[in-house]
Amino acid sequence: MSSSPATQAVSGAEIVVQSLIRQGVDTVFAYPGGASMPLHQALTRYRDRIRVVLPRHEQGGGFGAQGYARSTGKVGVCMATSGPGATNLVTTIADAKLDSVPMIAITGQVGTSVIGTDAFQETPIVEVCRSVTKHHYLVTDVNDLARVMREAFFIATTGRPGPVLVDLPKNVQLAQTVPDYDAPMDLPGYRGEPPRAKPEQIARVAELISKSKRPVIYAGGGVITANAAEELRELVEKTGIPVAFTLMGLGGFPGDHPLSLDMLGMHGSVYANYAVNEADLLLALGVRFDDRVTGKVAEFAKHGTIVHIDIDPSEINKIKPAHWPIVADVKHALAELNRVVAAPPNLDEWHKKIATWKQADPLTYDKSFDGILPQYAIETLWRLTRDRDTIISTGVGQHQMWTAQFYKFRRPRRWLSSAGLGTMGFGLPAAIGAKVAHPDKLVVDVDGDGSLLMNIQEMATCYCEKVPVKVLLLNNQHLGMVVQWEDRFHAANRAHTYLGPIDQPEAVGRGNGISPQQRYPDFVTIARGFGWEARSIQQKADLEPAIAEMIEAPGPYLLDVAVPYQEHVLPMIPAGMTVRELIRQ
Repeated sequence: MSSSPATQAVSGAEIVVQSLIRQGVDTVFAYPGGASMPLHQALTRYRDRIRVVLPRHEQGGGFGAQGYARSTGKVGVCMATSGPGATNLVTTIADAKLDSVPMIAITGQVGTSVIGTDAFQETPIVEVCRSVTKHHYLVTDVNDLARVMREAFFIATTGRPGPVLVDLPKNVQLAQTVPDYDAPMDLPGYRGEPPRAKPEQIARVAELISKSKRPVIYAGGGVITANAAEELRELVEKTGIPVAFTLMGLGGFPGDHPLSLDMLGMHGSVYANYAVNEADLLLALGVRFDDRVTGKVAEFAKHGTIVHIDIDPSEINKIKPAHWPIVADVKHALAELNRVVAAPPNLDEWHKKIATWKQADPLTYDKSFDGILPQYAIETLWRLTRDRDTIISTGVGQHQMWTAQFYKFRRPRRWLSSAGLGTMGFGLPAAIGAKVAHPDKLVVDVDGDGSLLMNIQEMATCYCEKVPVKVLLLNNQHLGMVVQWEDRFHAANRAHTYLGPIDQPEAVGRGNGISPQQRYPDFVTIARGFGWEARSIQQKADLEPAIAEMIEAPGPYLLDVAVPYQEHVLPMIPAGMTVRELIRQ
């Protein structure tokens, strides 16, 4: 970061761009409009320093910034104009807040003289976003701008990361001043330094481990955010404690390791849920005890001692009381624990019990099915890509859960998915952001037809910006997860979950997949219209060569795979229930 002082008066827009450069930003996802034009004009003067990716919708830009941030650990930056441009970013900001993603959202605003008059394209975006940001600013004085931008990056990246909104009236963008980029930050009460676990806390955790007979690690997204995957692996291999993951925690420990229990919770593995239920010690690392993990909170992990380590004090005892709560940076806590911990005396019986559960109830599917099941498609993708550095994004729904189950992530930041907010339409733009950040890596969006349609316009971004992402489309013509709940809890009554034409029958036979004549829209034609290569398949024998072709294609590629809509994500613990109500089939 440069610290050379400025000596000449420049515009507010110039201050913003210079601040981005000083913070190491090399990419901005930005859609222009009247109230943000000065910012875009300033960006054109620094094309050699900052790449501006033009999405085709502001939501695509916000999720592109998230894909960049989630895959790198750096701040993602998006930009939109006032009014509808700003409100189109709201979902992406809320999504980043729930998944602790460092993001700066910069919005243009009408001039200060007309704020509050319902001026053209005016919305009070700070008020709209007040509860879904980590912090927010409406900058009314250009002299505050350099300090505000510095503070925004500091807040977004320290403690528990999150989104910061900076709303900039147009006249502030145009006003001139000599900026002080090193002005002291004004953040009373905010502590950016990561809290450290006390030695006596670490010693107590080590003692609990040494006395445990059925310990389990419950690892969440905080492990990845803290860059603590190596420390977690060292702890697991030193102690032999098995690891269950949240949806956000996938990749924090190798999914194909013998001590991996895979994901726990509503659609987690039987053995992960059984192990947590019977654990005498639960080490909860960087987690928030989300309802999709716990089910009925009073029954969750009630047989053991709970140690909860998290950087955010507001998460401690918020949902599930911990016997040993520790507010601390997970990376530092694990490093200190690894220095002093000893392996439990003997976990052989515990390992044998877990092995029995794994053998009795593996994550599996009907492998004799003569069509293409979505689980088989994802497992085939994993088999063909597991030895190369691959980033996977998803939309939201059944395909998201199946990817979490059947793609075994070995490293952090290779799994990009909207977990807390569960936003359909996340997959394609997030893949774009990841591919922009990692042009040398294979980036595949595993998507559903419902999710893909929500931001399908970003196919144009891929073609025009030369971002060769791949889309493995699991096309079942339905809102699959809602259909599953209809089947399980509403007597299979279809309530607007069929995505095909209303004059076509929806009851496509399970044994036949969905024929090309019944599939709507025609994603292959659409993809080709956006300049993509595309192919549609429905035969099992075609799947592996088609995925190989998709992987090796030099440009963006969509593979449309016909899958049956009757397939359910299993196992399943119904919402608010316990492991005793687990559904296997």
